[in-house]
Amino acid sequence: MTAHEDPSASGAGPEPRGVPQGAAAAVETLEAARTELAATTLPLAVPEAQEARQWIRESLAQLDDYIIPRYRSLDAPLLAVVGGSTGAGKSTLVNALVGFPVTRAGAIRPTTRQPILLHHPGDAEWFEGQRILPGLQRIRGTVSAVPVPANQAGAAPDAQAITSLVLAGHDTVPQGIALLDAPDVDSISDDNRRLAGQLLAAADLWIFVTTANRYADAVPWRLLVDAASRDITVAVVLDRVPPAAEEEVKTDLQAMLDRQGLGDAKLFVVRESALDGLGMLPEESVKPLRRWLGALAADAAGRADVARRTLNGAVKAVSHRLEGIAAAASAQEAAARDLGRLCEEEYEHALDRILDATKDGALLRGEVLARWQDFVGTGEFFRSLEQNIGRMRDRMGAFFRGEPAPAVKVETAIETGLQAVILDEAANAAENVDRRWRSDPAGRQLLGTDDLSGTSAGFDAKAAASIRTWQEGLMEMIRTQGQGKRTQARWLSFGVNGLGAALMVVVFSMTAGLSGLEIGIAGGTAVVGQKLLEAVFGEDAVRRLAQQARQDLHTQCQRLLDEERHRFLSRIEAAPTGSGDDLLRHSTALGRLAGAA
Repeated sequence: MTAHEDPSASGAGPEPRGVPQGAAAAVETLEAARTELAATTLPLAVPEAQEARQWIRESLAQLDDYIIPRYRSLDAPLLAVVGGSTGAGKSTLVNALVGFPVTRAGAIRPTTRQPILLHHPGDAEWFEGQRILPGLQRIRGTVSAVPVPANQAGAAPDAQAITSLVLAGHDTVPQGIALLDAPDVDSISDDNRRLAGQLLAAADLWIFVTTANRYADAVPWRLLVDAASRDITVAVVLDRVPPAAEEEVKTDLQAMLDRQGLGDAKLFVVRESALDGLGMLPEESVKPLRRWLGALAADAAGRADVARRTLNGAVKAVSHRLEGIAAAASAQEAAARDLGRLCEEEYEHALDRILDATKDGALLRGEVLARWQDFVGTGEFFRSLEQNIGRMRDRMGAFFRGEPAPAVKVETAIETGLQAVILDEAANAAENVDRRWRSDPAGRQLLGTDDLSGTSAGFDAKAAASIRTWQEGLMEMIRTQGQGKRTQARWLSFGVNGLGAALMVVVFSMTAGLSGLEIGIAGGTAVVGQKLLEAVFGEDAVRRLAQQARQDLHTQCQRLLDEERHRFLSRIEAAPTGSGDDLLRHSTALGRLAGAA
């Protein structure tokens, strides 16, 4: 019905009067709370969310339609909304109060399908703008002086949602109070029921109409109990009461009002009587209610008391709802944190497993081991290494210069093996996160029908590219380390690719982290690489190179998995929940404001 998402809705344009002194700070507090509420979406499926979303809608409507406008215009006329169940006689009562059938088809131009607000002509400025109910456009109606026969009454309900409010001024409405004929609170139309609730929430005063047969119905009592909780001034009209049953029914209804905290509500009885040819009640039947409304309209202090009492109750109600919304927002924040933590854990475990596979020697088996052995030669090579490390340099230098291809094959085999490990662990992490999220209502809602249980499209190519980037960086380290005059001839004789392959083998045999190098492959496979590098660069330099290479590999793998993890985390980031702490602060501020109203 109203565009409560738009914060400007509460600022409804120029007012016919200035903002009362002292109200500016209250309006600022209310608008700050409204801004926070409008930004609170509660998208995650937690148990508290559904009810809290309804509270958000109700609170925004209350702030826009009544609380903020009333604080800006404390001296505006009272709005008395006439509400009740289907067939309770609301329109007939309104007609009787003004003295002729204004709520008939044809009596007000151009339509009787929208809710009708009747006011004194001198009060028109208060209702023609968007001061209250800013989501309903205004239609200026005219009250016909020509009576309309009863058989022309009751136009068929509009099939479209009601989006406008008919304004009609007449001298029979006392200045200082306006009457609004609302749709049925139990209408078969969802839109009409929602509009009825919205109009009642925008009222300073409720005139609640029920009948002798239906005064105990559940729907109106839910609204009356809500009115009691918000301390709204209520007048109850018991309509169509048979004279013989008047005392009994009145006594029973009064007892019900007392039990529900509405003992101070004014109770008016309209006896069952025949309508005249215009569908009008006898004038005497509504005289007590008309006299009460007239006295209230004439009493500026009394009107102010009614407005402040209702305003205070409405602010307290929003404050209480804000507490519940804050709790729901906090539950959303906790659910989002839990889902995010779960995702982080799975991908951290995947990274750990990848790095474990690269330092326990597992990657130096199979194809990598075969290519490495092709590269360094047979057992004769190991024997020469053990016998004479100096003579080993010469023989290896000649070996590397003559056959560069085997080193490249080692790199390719390492790339293939490492890529397989990364793909496998990334797929396992995605499957685990998808499964665990789907076991949680909030996670299941975030995933929807999307299947994120595997790696993203093109991930295998990204993994291969990252491994090659790591290998290229490793080769650059070899070049940089070999720039010194003492070592340049040595590393040039071995070749960058050969030394790089050796460093990769050393990296993949590291099991002691930063504390040193431990060889984990049987048969001396890694010993060859380590001895070769130490012969060229020295033991300390080899340790530093290996540590840096491992750190660079960690960085590349981390970046790859971060991109995969973001597929899940981005869904949390795209679902802002609102801050429970901020909402709670606004609730406290509104509670203080209600206490001072």
